[in-house]
Amino acid sequence: MQKRDSILSPNKAMTAARRLSVHAVQACCAVCAVSSVLAEGTTARILAGMAAATALFTLGVGIRYGRRAVAELDGHLTLVAQTGAARAQVEELFAMADMLQAADDHEDAGAVLMASAERLLPEFDGALYVFNNSRDRLDLARSWSRKDGFAPPATLFPGSCWALKRGKPHVNDRLGGSLCCQHAIGGASTIEVPMMARGQVFGLLVIASEAEDASARLLDVTRVVRALADSMSLALSNIALREKLRTQSLRDPLTGLYNRRYMEDALERYINLAQRTGTPISVLMIDLDNFKRLNDDHGHAKGDAVLCDVAGQLVETLRPSDVIARYGGEELLVIMPKCSLDHAAAKAELLRQRVEALSAAHGTPVSASFGIATVPETATGASDVVAMADSALYAAKQSGKNRVVTAPRRARSDDKAMPLLTAAGP
Repeated sequence: MQKRDSILSPNKAMTAARRLSVHAVQACCAVCAVSSVLAEGTTARILAGMAAATALFTLGVGIRYGRRAVAELDGHLTLVAQTGAARAQVEELFAMADMLQAADDHEDAGAVLMASAERLLPEFDGALYVFNNSRDRLDLARSWSRKDGFAPPATLFPGSCWALKRGKPHVNDRLGGSLCCQHAIGGASTIEVPMMARGQVFGLLVIASEAEDASARLLDVTRVVRALADSMSLALSNIALREKLRTQSLRDPLTGLYNRRYMEDALERYINLAQRTGTPISVLMIDLDNFKRLNDDHGHAKGDAVLCDVAGQLVETLRPSDVIARYGGEELLVIMPKCSLDHAAAKAELLRQRVEALSAAHGTPVSASFGIATVPETATGASDVVAMADSALYAAKQSGKNRVVTAPRRARSDDKAMPLLTAAGP
């Protein structure tokens, strides 16, 4: 069907034809009107009727095109309003993307998302879910609502979410009887959009509404929701990349323990804090016994496996506040804040036993020697505590290995230096 010519933006040739036609009718009307005045009788009445008919025709044409012009003007004003709203949305999305570049973690990104979503979708509730480190569940990072009844679950599982299974937006419409995820929130209808970047899913954006026409309203804002999800996807990807690079710069790739560079920085901070608070801090030096022979006899793969299992035993046994680092090769170092020399020796003996217990699992003798130094009991600060722990470790090696040796306590003005305290293994 041919599109009707616009009144406000007309075709020039069509407009000229219309104008000539209307002018011709108006001229005919004028001639008939003048002639009816000069004529008499029936002729005058006929001419007057023709003048009235042409005048009514002209009036009808004017009314018709006037209404079309008003309708087109209303349409143009609506388009202008929609264009303004779309421009405001685009500006808000650009501002959001700019703010997300400064987000350091999920908390920052969630705050930016919430602020933008409340401006772009003021009548909707929302929640942001992010995968945990093991990627077996999604944790609630941020939620927002203008009502008290919106309570999204604290965790979601990928297997219960159709949006994550399909990798596409999914609408949960309970009132409409649609296929809903198991974690659907109360009686609200939701649209869930997976946040993907570089071929990986980083999280899930949930937008909810409890209105009677919630499904239709959610479909209307799908474009905005997807734009929000796209911006968040890139932000979460950048955060994950920065965290990965940071972890690689601080962690040993084989064992997952902190590396030596991080340990040296942490040791200085921890000792300064301990000296300000007047609390002891201990350092454990650990060396796997006969590790070179183990590599030669069983291969480096076995040596790596033993080293990783020893690191696992340390992580399981020690406190979260303790800093465990790979010092170099088969040597490990542990910083133990608020731990005296005696307590460190007791903990080291427990670790020695657990390391020795790995022998059965690996089918070869596994053991470790421990050297301990403590500030202020045996050392004065960061400048000598590692050296004293290393000396104690050397003494443990010289004494037969597979044992714990502590550095000598510092001599007081009226005391002599105490001898090394040794806890030998069986």
